[in-house]
Amino acid sequence: MYEYKFVQIKLSRWNNAPKENYHETIANHAKDGWRFVQLFAPVTSGNGSSSFFEIIFERSLL
Repeated sequence: MYEYKFVQIKLSRWNNAPKENYHETIANHAKDGWRFVQLFAPVTSGNGSSSFFEIIFERSLL
């Protein structure tokens, strides 16, 4: 069995750049036993862009 964690990183409206350092976010979660699974950026506007992306982590419950 696994547990999952979803971390949202907002993107700037001006240049679509992440507002946080997602490399640090992944590294910090890895130190706590979380494994990076996927980065997901859903379309949230009419022009096909996203206002955030979500980092998905998992770790074993055992």
